[in-house]
Amino acid sequence: MKNFVSVIIPTYNRAYILSKAIESVVKQTYRSLELIVVDDGSKDETPRIITKYPVRYVKLPRNFGPSFARNRGILKSKAKFLAFLDSDDHFLPYKIEKQLRFLDKNPWCKLVQTEEIWFKGNRRLNPKKHHAKAKGYFLHRAVKLCVVSISTVLMDREVFNKVGYFDETFPLCEDYEFWLRVALHYPMGLIEEALVIKDGGRDDQLSQTPGLDFYRIKALLKVYKSYQSLLKPEEKLLLLGEASRKTEIFLRGAKKHGNLKAIFQLIKIWKEINEILTLPYPL
Repeated sequence: MKNFVSVIIPTYNRAYILSKAIESVVKQTYRSLELIVVDDGSKDETPRIITKYPVRYVKLPRNFGPSFARNRGILKSKAKFLAFLDSDDHFLPYKIEKQLRFLDKNPWCKLVQTEEIWFKGNRRLNPKKHHAKAKGYFLHRAVKLCVVSISTVLMDREVFNKVGYFDETFPLCEDYEFWLRVALHYPMGLIEEALVIKDGGRDDQLSQTPGLDFYRIKALLKVYKSYQSLLKPEEKLLLLGEASRKTEIFLRGAKKHGNLKAIFQLIKIWKEINEILTLPYPL
């Protein structure tokens, strides 16, 4: 079916909030979709919650992390178009319908995100200017921070065929790394309407984990190394410049807190990059 949609929800110990996410998919005005819930080794009541809804349930034997869980969902999915929903977020009813309409009117576009409403607890947050969602070609913004929210995106399966799946070696910042690869190949469509509610401010969110910049540096240098023969000179400078800036900031904190493991790992990564550079690595 041309416009069949697979929605993938990865979840881990979120039984207390999972129903809200699932119901937001079940209540979509666009009906030609399948919902796949990937249970990433939950120890709570998630299996019982799932029985209440018409979903495809994928139970993993242990907690592998978000990249592995999303990838298992992609492999199980059948549709041409894929959407993802973090289990603490939820869609507004017209989300999928409006995105399909956008893609139909803009055949040059293979993926589209929407605006979202942020909550921290019961308090609504106003995003800062630098959090503005990516639109068009966005590598220059993707290196700074993640300007694509996974729960807002609908994409053609072609994107995964072109850039690959989520990198399962990244326990954190896996979306940042993925969007860097996407940004090298595709422009991002944007519907300037909030169609997703992002519910944050809880202790079980991976975004609250300290030391995220280590994985952002690793992502930047991985993408540089993997695509160096295809990168334009300005793209190389963009990736290396931001990696150098983040490295300098991260090392100050790592040295202060005695994080020797991370320091040595970064030295090793930069040495590998230095083998293909004429300039020395910044450590």
